[in-house]
Amino acid sequence: MNISVIDLVLFIAYCLLILLVGLWVSRKPKGKVQDVNGYFLAGRGLAWWAIGASIIASNISAEQFVGMSGSGYAIGLAMATYEWIAALGLLIVAKYFIPVFLEKKIFTMPQFLEERFDRRVKTVMAFFWLAVFVFINLTSILYLGALTIEKIMGIPMIFGVLGLAVFAGVYSVYGGLKAVALTDVIQVVFLIGGGLITTYIALDILGNGDGAVVGFARLCTQAEDKFHLILDKSHPGYMDLPGVSVIVGGLWVANLYYWGCNQYIIQRALAAKSIREAQSGMLFAGLIKLLIPLLVVIPGIAAFALNAPLEKSDEAYPWLLGHLLPSGVKGIAFAALTAAIVSSLASMMNSISTIFTMDIYRSYIRPQAGQTELVRIGRWASSISLLIAVCIAPMLSGLDQAFQYIQEFTGFVSPGALSIFLAGFFYRRATANGALVAALGSFVFSFLLKILCPTLPWMDRMGIVFLLCCGIIMLLGSHKRSDNGCWVISSSLFGTSKLFNILSCLIIAILIGFYWLWW
Repeated sequence: MNISVIDLVLFIAYCLLILLVGLWVSRKPKGKVQDVNGYFLAGRGLAWWAIGASIIASNISAEQFVGMSGSGYAIGLAMATYEWIAALGLLIVAKYFIPVFLEKKIFTMPQFLEERFDRRVKTVMAFFWLAVFVFINLTSILYLGALTIEKIMGIPMIFGVLGLAVFAGVYSVYGGLKAVALTDVIQVVFLIGGGLITTYIALDILGNGDGAVVGFARLCTQAEDKFHLILDKSHPGYMDLPGVSVIVGGLWVANLYYWGCNQYIIQRALAAKSIREAQSGMLFAGLIKLLIPLLVVIPGIAAFALNAPLEKSDEAYPWLLGHLLPSGVKGIAFAALTAAIVSSLASMMNSISTIFTMDIYRSYIRPQAGQTELVRIGRWASSISLLIAVCIAPMLSGLDQAFQYIQEFTGFVSPGALSIFLAGFFYRRATANGALVAALGSFVFSFLLKILCPTLPWMDRMGIVFLLCCGIIMLLGSHKRSDNGCWVISSSLFGTSKLFNILSCLIIAILIGFYWLWW
């Protein structure tokens, strides 16, 4: 075991804090029964700071700390594109997606599709999302978290998987979204604070004790080839990050789908007090996103510069935690990583239970189910999805860069889903048949291109599939008005505050500076 007693004490203290807060928040007032609005959407009472913190805590998980550090080790700063383009994506979603969802007062993304199109589209996409969430996202979070615990503490992977699952399940299954969101506020403090400490120490070591700034300057010189945001075709990482496609091509499909059509993320905004609170929360998350590469990509490049003896890239972050951090600090950093993992697990479970309960169980199994029954089914759905993920997670141990695995296979769903949502918002002639064919076509086109064009980068493949799906929707809607002729979205919904506009311009200016500096 590579962790001291004081590290263990700090880590246990963190675990107890999260459990106590989660269980306290989950308390019900005496004599009051929890309803679906309270369990799945926190009573639609979340403030902007809780929304922004919960979005970041849900998004930043082992996929980023372990997976992106591993890709940073293998590829370099180009991996930061995911985070920096996400900051801009959050602004677009806040302005153009969120007002529509909140104005319609929906619980889930499939519910939106039913209201805009029909029940068939809702059902197909609900099953697609449940499959992706359970078999790709939930399992990969557990695997990467357990991998880190194994490398740092020597605990076998299966016990790490079980421990993380129990920890996340104890408060999230019972308390619902409110417990998840409010514990996320604490989690994000650990996540960012612990991540910054790890990065600082790694850079300080590179600077031979002269400070992180000197260390970063030496890192830029020593690993110069790693500091390019746009890769050319000769780069080994080009298949994962194909040149300018990361800023004008397929990455936007993954980006807008993830932040704007993904129940896992958007559920926090659906629980907002108002449209303004939701938009402010997503703006807050966008500002934090600018900082994230410092926590999850730079450490991987630092491990490369320090000649870390790794068997595979995803061991970069665990190596930093296990070999460079002193006692006391290691416990805080380990708590930060665990915070990221647990908050993402809890959020994913909550989204799975919401879609299953509201879109499958209530629609097809028990339409007459009462509030108490629906909450109970939601808890069972969370528990069963977690059990499935626990069984599958250890099977992912053969992966080298798990983050890229997650992105590629999520890309089988995202082009079709994004095309359907955009058409639902802005193309009045879009029909249910067109949406259904696009949803199924997303899988078919992606599979065919993967088989027939194996040298085509998966990000470019996403862009092509997205255009094909949009073409299908337009073709099938060109001679017929929408199945839902009453669907009208007023342009007045898309107004934003002066503060939102000013800070959005600031984010854009910072992003332009980053790409000018490290093009």
